[in-house]
Order: sequence, then structure tokens, then C-alpha cells
Amino acid sequence: MDQSMMSLVLMVGMLALFYFLLIRPQKKREKKVAEMRNSLKEGDKIITIGGIHGRVVKTGDDFITIEVGSGSNKTNIQVSKWAIGSNVTENPEEA
Repeated sequence: MDQSMMSLVLMVGMLALFYFLLIRPQKKREKKVAEMRNSLKEGDKIITIGGIHGRVVKTGDDFITIEVGSGSNKTNIQVSKWAIGSNVTENPEEA
């Protein structure tokens, strides 16, 4: 009985360690990214996960329209919110 109790405690300890080292930090990162995507507003400079740099010109529930290019070669592209990698306006050091 003593051996089975020790193995049970070891298993619970490993699961707790796995949770605190892997699952919990990932959930925090996902929550932070979701907050950033939901707080985007017109005029913010963003980078998509595909590496496209642009400026937000219109926001919706699931899509964002960004303006890319410079000078007279500006083009509007509609992308999904989940495709936004970072907001350069808020965090210039992450770009």
C-alpha cells in the first residue's frame, strides 16, 4: 500500500508540474494575444502572422481591413483577426 501511495503522489506531482510549466503560461499568452486583437482600432500599425505590415483602416467582428503599400500604391486587404501577429503601435519593441 505504501508503494502505491508513493506512485500516486509522484503522478499527481508530475501532473501539477506539467500544468504550471506548460499549460498555464500558454493560456496566459493566448489571453494576451486575444486582448490585443480585440483592442485594435483604426490607425494602429500591425504586422500579420504572414509578415505583412499595414495600418488598420476598418475593424469588424471577425475581419480587419488594413492598408498596405506607400505613396500611390496603397491597397486595402481584408484579413481575419486571428491573422494579426502584433500591434506595432502599442509595442514598437516587439516588431
